Amino acid sequence: QVQLVESGGGLVQPGGSLRLSCAASGSIFNINAMSWYRQASGNQRELVASIISGGSTNYADSVKGRFTISRDNAKNMVYLEMNSLKPEDTAVYYCYGKIRTTIFDRNYYQYWGQGTQVTVSS
Repeated sequence: QVQLVESGGGLVQPGGSLRLSCAASGSIFNINAMSWYRQASGNQRELVASIISGGSTNYADSVKGRFTISRDNAKNMVYLEMNSLKPEDTAVYYCYGKIRTTIFDRNYYQYWGQGTQVTVSS
């Protein structure tokens, strides 16, 4: 069993910063990609940023230059540094991972965290 647990959400003023963390635990043999998604009220879930095991990153156009994704492979952690936050960044942010659970199974499975609320408001 694999769990992803996010932390670091909260209320912040426009222009402020937050750092989200996601810890992966359980039966983990290897983690391929880890990503952050977000879902604003009434909207579909959208990809914010992703990072693969080699370190390559990808960002949504709306967050480029403001958000930075990073990972600590030794700790099975992924982070999202969010700067210059805007009210439109308000959403529930979800951690996502493509994880191989054992040496005996070559498949990578998709796992989601429970989400953490980020609210940007004055």
